[in-house]
Formats: sequence, structure tokens, C-alpha cells
Amino acid sequence: MGQVVVRRRADGATELRVNGVFVMDDVETSSERRLAEHVLAAGAREVLVGGLGLGYTARALLDGGATRVVVAELHAEVARAVEAGAGAGPIADPRLEVVVADIAEVVQAQPAGSLDAICLDVDNGPDFLVHAGNEAIYGSDSIARCTAALRPGGVLAVWSMADSPQLRRALAEHLDDVEAIAVPVPLQGRDETYWILSGVAATA
Repeated sequence: MGQVVVRRRADGATELRVNGVFVMDDVETSSERRLAEHVLAAGAREVLVGGLGLGYTARALLDGGATRVVVAELHAEVARAVEAGAGAGPIADPRLEVVVADIAEVVQAQPAGSLDAICLDVDNGPDFLVHAGNEAIYGSDSIARCTAALRPGGVLAVWSMADSPQLRRALAEHLDDVEAIAVPVPLQGRDETYWILSGVAATA
């Protein structure tokens, strides 16, 4: 599953790296929180999150009024680090369940029509993969399975390092109101833009 490192840098920031690739730190977390805010604004209260990261999406969901948050995290090391206080942790809340498992397995285990939203932040996006095996997560079959787990009007929102026309097309095969939301962020002394790509499950 690759090497996972959660470390404190010389500048005091906590950084997450997987397979030697920078994933995130706790200096700039606005896009992770924006992912939560996007689905909360659509009325989501029961949410599945793919990827714990440093806990900021889960924390924002709980702070924003979510009643149930299930997080699928592939790496036990990440879950332990957040539980020990890294990033937004520890998150001691009875509404939160962290499952150490592949997001595809956790999505498959959800009853049909049981979720208000699914937030996927399992990699750096479809074009900047840390794990080559994650490519399938952004494909049509995976999106179909996510859509099946959503209630009518439910939202699938995907964090991405860059806009992805291919992912937008895949979302549009199964969901309505597909949009790509630019999230400007300051990153290590330069201006950067991350993206949230989302769609809404049909209501009729």
C-alpha cells in the first residue's frame, strides 16, 4: 500500500507524504474544509468521506452539523496519527466512525440510497495519482456505485489537484448538475488552485 509518513517539519507544520509524494500539510487546509462546506450547503447530514488526510474535512463536517460521518482511510498509520493529535485531531465525537479500509469496499457496503453525500479525497486527483490503483475510483463504474449509495438529491464531491474534463464527463454519465469549483489557495509561497468536482443524484 506504499510508505506513509506523517511528520513534523522544521517550520512546525505537520505533513503527510505517501510513497514519497507530498499529500498535504496543516498550513493550508481551506480546500479540504471547502469540500465539507460544499455538501453541507446542499443539506447533507449523513456523509461518507473517502480519505481521512489530516482530519480537516471530517472536522468541518461535524462542526457544520453532520449527524453521521463515516471515513474510509486506507492507511492505519494516518488514522493513528490523527487520533494522536496530528492535524485536526484527535476527533472524539460519537457521530464519527473511521474505518481502515479501501474506499471502494466501504462504498460497496453502504445500503442503496442511505447517504446524503460522498466526499472523495483519496489521492491528488485523477491526473496526479499517489497510488496507481486509485485510477479506478474516478471511473464510471466507481461513480455509478457511489451514485447508488446516495439519496435523491445527494451529492458526490471529489477533491482534485486540477480540473479534469474526463472526470466531469464520468460524473455526468450518472449525476445531474455537474460542476467544477475552483478553490484558490496559497501554497508554500505561491498561488495555487485546487478543485472540487461534483454532481447531484437525480431526484426523479
